[in-house]
Amino acid sequence: MFTKYGYTTIGIVSILSFILIIAGIFFNNGYIKYPLFAVAILILIFTLNFFRDPERVTPKNEEIVVSPADGTVLFVKEVIDEKFIHGKAKQISIFMSPLNVHVNRIPISGTVDYLKYYEGEYIAAFEDKASERNERTEIGISSEKGKVLFTQIAGFVARRIVCDLKVGDKVKIGERFGMIKFGSRVDILVPIHWQEKVKKDDKVFAGETILFEITK
Repeated sequence: MFTKYGYTTIGIVSILSFILIIAGIFFNNGYIKYPLFAVAILILIFTLNFFRDPERVTPKNEEIVVSPADGTVLFVKEVIDEKFIHGKAKQISIFMSPLNVHVNRIPISGTVDYLKYYEGEYIAAFEDKASERNERTEIGISSEKGKVLFTQIAGFVARRIVCDLKVGDKVKIGERFGMIKFGSRVDILVPIHWQEKVKKDDKVFAGETILFEITK
């Protein structure tokens, strides 16, 4: 299964790959023919792999926050948030390599009460300062359990953030809502007293991996 966010790119790359293969057929020189075939196949495989969108099974538990992205945990830390949570918070940052699934999912059920897009730079997504300097979209959800703020952050390679949400939307945990194309990062902030369930370098999966347990 492939994400709808990649249909245009998949179509363009498929046409390009077809043209390269046809061009290769007309060359008798193997040093040209076979590299053209290889390039055509490789770019098509990479594109199809990048825009894959596997089904996920979200845990049936109202006392959790799941990962909004596939990737590797960069760090878990305490921060002060003045934008949405308004106070002390816990932050988990997830790095998404070009080989990860890049479709993003809702981490907790609730209502979208905050949404803001920032144009910015494209420094490496694993750099701590990327959360304040790079192109990004911040999304705040008010749930029955508390507020959650998460951010789609473009990386050094990424140049396109997709977010289908708008303020006032009712959302459900595990639902698809967008993606970040070609390498990126996602930060998620929750109230300080919620209990983190992952640590640095853990592998996480969007809509499935539990990042926090909600505690009172």
